[in-house]
Amino acid sequence: MHPIKNQRLFIKVSRRSVVTKIKTKAKIFPCRQSHELAKAISKSYGEKLGKVDFSTYSDGEFQTCYRESIRGARIFIIGSTHPGPEHLMEMLLMIDAAKRASARHITAVMPYFGWARQDRKDKPRVPIAAKLVAKMLEAAGATRIITMDLHADQIQGFFEKPVDHLYASTIFLPYVQGLKLDNLTVASPDMGGSKRAYAYSKALESDVVICYKQRAKANVISHMELIGDVRGKHVILVDDMVDTAGTLTKAADLMIERGAISVRAICTHAVLSGNAYERLDNSKLEELIVTDTIPSKPHDKIKVLSCANLFAEVMHNVHHNKSISTKFIM
Repeated sequence: MHPIKNQRLFIKVSRRSVVTKIKTKAKIFPCRQSHELAKAISKSYGEKLGKVDFSTYSDGEFQTCYRESIRGARIFIIGSTHPGPEHLMEMLLMIDAAKRASARHITAVMPYFGWARQDRKDKPRVPIAAKLVAKMLEAAGATRIITMDLHADQIQGFFEKPVDHLYASTIFLPYVQGLKLDNLTVASPDMGGSKRAYAYSKALESDVVICYKQRAKANVISHMELIGDVRGKHVILVDDMVDTAGTLTKAADLMIERGAISVRAICTHAVLSGNAYERLDNSKLEELIVTDTIPSKPHDKIKVLSCANLFAEVMHNVHHNKSISTKFIM
């Protein structure tokens, strides 16, 4: 017998690696408290606002519902969390609903990050609310946070998710430079804002003065002193937010008494609670320049600059994996 030769059949299989690119579409949804700002951002972005419904029970409990499919999409939810607490709750419900609807990326766009003043234990037996809010946002399902001018930079460290912290200086500086004021001086209304004031003074090539204040209790100033000379100067007060306007108006009056020609203030977030508008009327503050992170009532002394283009540009770059580092520069 002739030996049977086993012939090996070599089958050459060419394996082609097929790469499937999933193009996630960006969708923008508003929370009710920031609907006008969300509309402006979506217009600047070039994308229509997504459809979302809100229903409210008789006891005040409310529910959110997306009216379109968001499966596999990148979601931008726009909502500031200024007072009251239902604004934060609405953001949390919007995030949770998006997670359960299988959104691929959920970005909480919070122009104003509320509860940020409680960023540390400044006395015994008090909460760190900013940390708590950060954890609630992550637990709800947020995969990224975009915000502007946090009350304290270190709040970014409370998150385990990426935080894009923008600065409103890119909005304010061109406006201040357009005023063409001679003998300009930048001022901080308190010691805590000195870093911000120095950053603005460097950009404007001006001097810096600082107010030192002591509080009797929250929102009540017992004493204020001025460190620096403002005689014959046009002063620009710089702060991240204006709440009752007590600090700003007291600082403005003090500087006019010390010989300042004029006093203006730039504050990113116009909370303006309590007697804020009345204080503005009665103060020697010439102008209060704010952004629209929080809706505010029209007032003769208030100039509102929109942050819509800034957020739209950052959202566009985030979605297309482009750099946004220039927006982090004070």
